[in-house]
Amino acid sequence: MGHQQAQHGKDDTEELLAAHRQLWCHALGYVKSMALKCALDLRIPDTIDRCGGSATLGELLAASEIPASNHDYLRRVMRTLTAMRIFAASHDPAKADDAAAISYQLTPASRLLVSSSSSVDDAAGASKENTTTPSILPNIAHLVRPNTISLLFSMGEWMKDESAASVSLYETVHRQGMWACVEDDAANRASFYESMDADTRLVMQAVVRRCPHVFDGVKSLVDVGGGRGTAAAAVVAAFPHIQRCTVMDLPHVVAEAPAGTAGLSFHGGDMFEHIPSADALMLKWILHDWDEDKCIKIMERCKEAIGGKEAGGKVIIIDTVLGSRADDDDDDKTCRETYVLDLHILSFVNGAEREEQEWRRIFLAAGFRDYKITHTRGIPSIIEVFP
Repeated sequence: MGHQQAQHGKDDTEELLAAHRQLWCHALGYVKSMALKCALDLRIPDTIDRCGGSATLGELLAASEIPASNHDYLRRVMRTLTAMRIFAASHDPAKADDAAAISYQLTPASRLLVSSSSSVDDAAGASKENTTTPSILPNIAHLVRPNTISLLFSMGEWMKDESAASVSLYETVHRQGMWACVEDDAANRASFYESMDADTRLVMQAVVRRCPHVFDGVKSLVDVGGGRGTAAAAVVAAFPHIQRCTVMDLPHVVAEAPAGTAGLSFHGGDMFEHIPSADALMLKWILHDWDEDKCIKIMERCKEAIGGKEAGGKVIIIDTVLGSRADDDDDDKTCRETYVLDLHILSFVNGAEREEQEWRRIFLAAGFRDYKITHTRGIPSIIEVFP
């Protein structure tokens, strides 16, 4: 009996310690974001890339203009980022000096953080891997800006406000909605669109490679809310059988679209009022910006644009499906971590990331009869919706 009680007490202690560790890790989660920001500020991914894909601690110190006396601070930041799998590390036991003994390499994650000009601008011997890997550096840098993070400090108070449904957390804190802030400030607008374009290049590369069947038989396409045409340009480049591709966005957005984009035309309009007709409509990261009622209105306009079942049209949605089935442990962890995206989009525009049943409810309410989801190992899924 005494042994069983002791064992039970030991189990309880281990459970408490595990819970203690869990809470500390979550409470200090912001430190991971700031360690990542530190690496971006010091341009660590670019330095490793310029060094041919592997750089010593000493080389990182020199490139970052960090005094040698502070080498241990950088080593500890890099140790944390290595544990996060942002970088990989190796140690040469034959060298006693840390600055020479420790080397860091790029991982699939940090390759995405090499600036688009790094491999081009440097001398021979620099890594060439980045030439085919889109850089999402502007996107990740945008996510770890002080204005992005500080917003969340007010979430609890905002939720107590009865007007929260109509006034976003962003608007409550900044006295102006996010879209208005983007349009009113040229620097903010440039940063926002650069961030979105960087993300779009990566996502669309994955979509056209993984799901080319989605565009089979499509001769005309409208990219709804397509901004400056980055997503649509990727589609027409990959699928030349698409004869007509229109980028639709608000008039002031398409007015700033780059001139002479091959294969694209631009249409200024309001997706809540009317969407040009086409065989297929594409909405990438659009519906998560809106509440359910507004999503239903958008989808109703989409249904009008593609016609009925006999027309054979469809809506292609590239967005997050929370709780997507995972194939292995890493996928399961990623699946669980995507739930934070819902609170991120909530804080900015009162939008929502959705589980499959929430998507289904929107589709059925808008008059669609069926849908098909293709999951990926990343954040977006591809949803084909049929009238």
